[in-house]
Amino acid sequence: MRKLIKSNVFISGLSGLGAEIAKNLVLAGVKSVTLHDNASVQLRDLSSNFFVSEDDVGKNRALACVPKLQELNHSVAVATLTDLIPSKLSNFQAAVFTDISLEKAIEYDEYCHKHEPPIAFIRAEVRGLFGNVFCDFGPEFTVVDVNGEEPHTNIIAFISNDNPAIVSCVDDERLAFQDGDLVVFSEVEGMTQLNDGKPRRIKNVRPHSFILEEDTTSFGMYERGGIVTQIKQHKVLKFKPLRDALTDPGEFLLSDYSKFDRSQFFHLAFQALNKFRNDFGRFPAAGSSKDAEKLVAFAAEINQSMINGSLTEIDTKLLRQFASGSGAVLNPMAAMFGGIVGQEVVKACSGKFHPLHQFFYFDSVESLPAEPLNPVDLVPQNCRYDDQICVFGHKLQKKLEDAEIFIVGSGALGCEFLKNLALMGVCCGPKGKLTITDDDVIEKSNLSRQFLFRDRNIGQAKSTVAASAAASINPSLHIEALQNRACPETENVFNDTFWCRLDVIINALDNVQARHYIDSRCVYFQKPLLESGTLGAKCNTQMVIPHLTENYGASSDPPEKQTPECTLHSFPHNIEHCLTWARSEFEGLFEKIPNEVNSLLSNPIEYIFTIEKNSDPQTQSKFVTVAQCLFKERCETFQDCITWARLKFEDYFVNRVKQLTFTFPKDAISNRDTHSPFWSPPKRFPEPLQFSSSDPTHLSFIKAAAMLRAETFQISVPDSLKDPLVLAEAVGKVTVPEFLPKRDAHIVSDLEGSRPNSASFDDDIVVRDIIRKLEKFAENLASGFRMNPIQFEKDDDTNYHMDFIAAVGNLRARNYKIPEVDKLKAKFIAGRIIPAIATATALATGLVCLELYKVLAGGHKRMDYRNSFVNLALPLFSMAEPVPPKVTKYRDLSWTVWDRWIIKGDLTVGELIQWLEEKHLHAYSISCSSSFIYNGLLPNHKERLDRKVVDLAKEIAKVEVPPYRSHLDVEVGCEDDDKNDIDIPLISISFREVKTIKSN
Repeated sequence: MRKLIKSNVFISGLSGLGAEIAKNLVLAGVKSVTLHDNASVQLRDLSSNFFVSEDDVGKNRALACVPKLQELNHSVAVATLTDLIPSKLSNFQAAVFTDISLEKAIEYDEYCHKHEPPIAFIRAEVRGLFGNVFCDFGPEFTVVDVNGEEPHTNIIAFISNDNPAIVSCVDDERLAFQDGDLVVFSEVEGMTQLNDGKPRRIKNVRPHSFILEEDTTSFGMYERGGIVTQIKQHKVLKFKPLRDALTDPGEFLLSDYSKFDRSQFFHLAFQALNKFRNDFGRFPAAGSSKDAEKLVAFAAEINQSMINGSLTEIDTKLLRQFASGSGAVLNPMAAMFGGIVGQEVVKACSGKFHPLHQFFYFDSVESLPAEPLNPVDLVPQNCRYDDQICVFGHKLQKKLEDAEIFIVGSGALGCEFLKNLALMGVCCGPKGKLTITDDDVIEKSNLSRQFLFRDRNIGQAKSTVAASAAASINPSLHIEALQNRACPETENVFNDTFWCRLDVIINALDNVQARHYIDSRCVYFQKPLLESGTLGAKCNTQMVIPHLTENYGASSDPPEKQTPECTLHSFPHNIEHCLTWARSEFEGLFEKIPNEVNSLLSNPIEYIFTIEKNSDPQTQSKFVTVAQCLFKERCETFQDCITWARLKFEDYFVNRVKQLTFTFPKDAISNRDTHSPFWSPPKRFPEPLQFSSSDPTHLSFIKAAAMLRAETFQISVPDSLKDPLVLAEAVGKVTVPEFLPKRDAHIVSDLEGSRPNSASFDDDIVVRDIIRKLEKFAENLASGFRMNPIQFEKDDDTNYHMDFIAAVGNLRARNYKIPEVDKLKAKFIAGRIIPAIATATALATGLVCLELYKVLAGGHKRMDYRNSFVNLALPLFSMAEPVPPKVTKYRDLSWTVWDRWIIKGDLTVGELIQWLEEKHLHAYSISCSSSFIYNGLLPNHKERLDRKVVDLAKEIAKVEVPPYRSHLDVEVGCEDDDKNDIDIPLISISFREVKTIKSN
């Protein structure tokens, strides 16, 4: 970021592609973006450039983009340049061209390539459903971090005295090192020669061991401990100038291995298109066979002149498709390539991530309608959607405009989707409607990628603000914004009528649970679901198409590894453990305990009665903590808060460590049979801290803890005590009692010991004594006294939340000799922030919207759809057709997850069983909402055979079918003639008719 905010970027060509690149770079926070475009805004620009409106038609395209682009980030200087000559590029770190001839591109690239230092040159084009990128970052370019991943770190278990040495690591997780990696060692006891910080190369990496290319025979014998850390190695890349790369392109970056031979074809096709434009001063006309044949002739001519890499055969059908839509800039293509190019500029300016080296070609020809297009259908209508019409035709444009779509989520993905759909004209017709829902509000941290929001919108509902912004992009958009979370509790809002009228559902969610729920609804109502997600520079898309593909829930990622409680409480061995514990302590001290105190004060008699009747040790321990907060630790002045904070420091970082090392001394034995040391990796032996008011982290803890304690007790803070010197003086007045470790202290040291002990007799005495005190205390307590619970908020730098957590996490790390982190890194870990950048988000939504064309057109086969995974950091593109749904076959029947058997009529249990018997399926149980309403193994259930299934569901399962629903769903257990279980689809009994009203 330090490099990025010093970088000046030039962008020439403000069509939809240029606008998307500019948007991503302004959001990224470069120093300046300078725009250049000699063309004027045309009506057709409104289908790909969201910075311009109908009022801008006829104005200079670059100038028209400036006001709204500047709104995105006032820290970035946005300017324009009119007369462009190569020498004017000298002050830029990167120059991007999106609509320039090859001849001009060669001229500008040569200037950039030879400049000292070199200027990163990028040329990108989107022509209908086809696009390309070329990068030249100079004769030599150094990549400081090729993948952006954190260096891998592992805990050492043993190192041999050999040549070469064998290093074994603890087996809690597999090693992520690779042969040839450089590593450094630290904290090794015994073989201390390895702690010199010298990078060492490794080889023969195995799941839990590797060979160190070092002779350790003369080193000390390994005793214990040690960390091995991967070193991120720089990589130097050599780029060819465009003139040379055209004739010798090298290896192309592939996106789809089913099209592995197309890159060379498009390398030729784009050169032919350049010649066509030079000769005729225009693009080939949409649907013109005459223009297409001219392009084919140009391609053949160029192919014959090639010395290297000529094609033995030219795909003329594909070339004609390329010619027909080449004059169009489609929003999804602009969004996708805007993400790619935006990230390449960031790479050029920062050296972070591996650049594209050097050509990338992409096509989505599968997005064309399945039926051949009539040239008459491609004739422009002098409207904002002309670019789409000349590629897809009027019929598909009408389908886009009349679609009914549901977007779930209005964050980063949701904002991009809304922008894309508004530009494409989706839901902009008289029958169209777009519904978006999100129950969240806008936070300051959202503004770096959720570009429809501004500072003035902080605290407002995301869906409402985003919907309003989308409507300003296209006033014809019919959109409704809701603030409901889509979940089982809101099925009265998102009811059967709502789901049945939808054409497509687009997920823009940030959690797996919500994705699974929406997926289940789409499967139930047999609706297409377009799924996507991002994680830093990575993104993925998945197409869920009824009866063609598997659903989202058919596969899942492995569950995240959970850290044992004993590790967090007593045996942390990385900073994540320390900060997770710090976050837990914050929530306990400042939210949970004040809430418990308020529950007690609201109804002391009932609260005390509950404690007296509940002997659960955890409940009683919580009660003791609550009572201490009111009696022993109650604060009335800010000096009381400082005293509490100072004693809490002693408790956290001194006394608890003394108790732990008293219970488990450094020479403690873990297993009497093997005599293995208790403090073996990954356990780290801790040391207590000595408080010092001159230590900034110590004082930061005291200040943050005291401030938050004062907030919970609603105590005003004197301005003088905010001064570090005055605060240090106040802390010095606190008397800290001497601590003596207990011999009978219980400390959980392993998973088997994590069960809580039963309450001891002494604990019961303490509880009864507190209850007596509390009964008297409640009588004398001031009426209306309540504590103020604090909910964790990571994004407010003035609320002391992250100050407390960072200080606690780092001081705990200091106890265990774990490297500390700065406040920003602490926020990332403790705030559980999922990294997100605008470029990956734009790319993902562009890919999804290319699939949307297919879904709304209809008639496409599974092989036409694409799931994708992209890592812009590498860069890596992996696209493939979706997996088909699993098919279950039985006799002459077959079904998938998409099938639901619907039976009309208010059936009895016997009638349902007979319906299945006719299919040679023998039903033995019927359940509804997790309750059995019929079980054939129970004799008394035979009397239910004549009862209505719906009545039994109401009576036994307590299911109330809402008025808007016409059916009841039941799961039936069946077996075949050989008593083998058969997993059949869900059965819906349609027992009544419900009048459905289409939403306005």
